[in-house]
Amino acid sequence: MSLVSNDYLTTSDMQEKFGVTARTLRYYEFLELLAPLKHKRQRFYTAKDQARMALVRRGRQFGLRLEEIRQWLQIYEEQGQESQLREWLRIAERQVPVLERELEDRRDALTDLVASMKQAEAELTWRKRQSA
Repeated sequence: MSLVSNDYLTTSDMQEKFGVTARTLRYYEFLELLAPLKHKRQRFYTAKDQARMALVRRGRQFGLRLEEIRQWLQIYEEQGQESQLREWLRIAERQVPVLERELEDRRDALTDLVASMKQAEAELTWRKRQSA
């Protein structure tokens, strides 16, 4: 079996493409999110692994847990794309309000930070005037 091909990515290729560590890739393999081909001590990631990795990264971006992503990916394997799409809509509908709350929390934090900066600047200006 020849694994020298443009169809496969090595661990270092995957690291570069997805901005993850080798440790992350091994962990995802342990969780059965990825299933690279193995030859001697090297791992080779197929197009399927690459697509799954992109979906894992996307799911993490949306705040999903790895186990939840694994189960969602498994639906495709066991029940097909239509079932997976239905499940995706269920997950997304649940996750939208979560992300909206997180966004509001970040906006509040930003507002507080800007106010704190203005207060510090005002304090420094006052101290400078007092010492002059």
